Amino acid sequence: MAKRKRFFQCTACGHQEPKWLGQCPACDEWNTLVEREARSESGGSGGGARGGRTADRSGISGDGTHSRLLTQIPAEHTARVTTGLSELDRALGGGLVLGTTILIGGEPGIGKSTLMLQMAATVRTAGMNTTDEPASPATAAVLYVSGEENAAQIRRRAERLNVDNAAVALLCTTDVDLLLDELELVRPRVVIIDSIQTMVSPDAGTVPGTVNQIKLLTHQISDWAHRTNATVLMVAHVTKEGQIAGPKVVEHLVDAVLLFEHSGSDLRFLRATKNRFGAIEELGIFTMESHGLVELRDPGRVFLGADRGIRPAGVVAAPCYEGSRVLLVEIQALTVPAKGSISRSFSDRIDNRRVSRVAAVLEKHVGLRFSDQDLYINVAGGMRIQDVAIDLPLALALYSARTGLPLPAATLATGELSLAGEVRPVSHRQQREKAGREMGFETLVGPGDADRAAPGMWRETGTINEAITAVFGSKQNGAARTG
Repeated sequence: MAKRKRFFQCTACGHQEPKWLGQCPACDEWNTLVEREARSESGGSGGGARGGRTADRSGISGDGTHSRLLTQIPAEHTARVTTGLSELDRALGGGLVLGTTILIGGEPGIGKSTLMLQMAATVRTAGMNTTDEPASPATAAVLYVSGEENAAQIRRRAERLNVDNAAVALLCTTDVDLLLDELELVRPRVVIIDSIQTMVSPDAGTVPGTVNQIKLLTHQISDWAHRTNATVLMVAHVTKEGQIAGPKVVEHLVDAVLLFEHSGSDLRFLRATKNRFGAIEELGIFTMESHGLVELRDPGRVFLGADRGIRPAGVVAAPCYEGSRVLLVEIQALTVPAKGSISRSFSDRIDNRRVSRVAAVLEKHVGLRFSDQDLYINVAGGMRIQDVAIDLPLALALYSARTGLPLPAATLATGELSLAGEVRPVSHRQQREKAGREMGFETLVGPGDADRAAPGMWRETGTINEAITAVFGSKQNGAARTG
């Protein structure tokens, strides 16, 4: 016979207690413990029965109630759905995967809602309703759920983006139960929730955006998506540190996490930090215009700027491998005497720790003093660089800025730098060389490859001293002891 067990659960953090307390011992919130009932099935003392169900091991169950061998599970083709935006497809690894949930985070005003509304108007799914019947919520394949704006506001934004004629169903609510009922009624193929922090479930309290609210909603929506083979995109707010707001477990519950970043200008970068069905660190690039987000077709011209022939001292061009493509970027370095007794480095787009490490390698193995200098590092266009092959270009930029010697015209650099001053091999040599040739560069300074002959434009170096000599020639000998 079923027994009912009572407990008290905190609506703010989900903590459970066997008896009521005025203050939650987990999150210190007052008057948040509410009474719940948990149903536990009574089991017999033997016979292999549990919860009234007798285990049958004579066959393999197909309903998920029994374990199965991996070899007995049929392989299913992962269907991809194009979003109609090639840069968004790139960040997703080729498009949307049916039956998955995707979390998209970014700072306020960066363009998350704009991107979602544009995608809702352009998405093309296999198996969508393609009849000639007039569009209605019951036949729409895309459902846009807004908890931040009303219907009139979204309509005006759609008119500005020139997507007001799209067959997109719109639901403005913050009630999770109402949302789930609408999902069962409409059964859309693509669902957009803007945003997850605005949704409220009575089972998790009345305050939106709490840890328990976000966890419960994400679990319920993910379960519905997996069951109906639909794709759900959830917009999420970020903290001041740039992380997805809410519990970290939310990122574990979804299948992909995309972060929307900006460069302080009209450039927008969409980067995948998690993707169960594609590569991470894929990068989609947009520009924000008056009529919405526009895909950037030629990013090399933006990040390299105008063709200046010989670049000023402290400026080095580098081919960086981001996701599945090579982008040519311009690394800019500036060194000035430290205003205090301790030198500092200022770098937003390259990790400060990397800058300090490369400067220490130069000081140790080249004899160039940086301990009394403040270092300023910038990446033209504002893109954040994570490729390890940025070490050598960064070292050459710092050397050039410290000595005042510019790099020769049409010269690129790439390579990872070890603490011993070695220039280590990098991946995707051919792609980096091809990207440099297409942009008119003639020389690529980088590490050697023992398994193949050096390409025509590749100038191989094994140490940081060899790289400096290859770039600056004999001039470096008299400039190495600057300071």
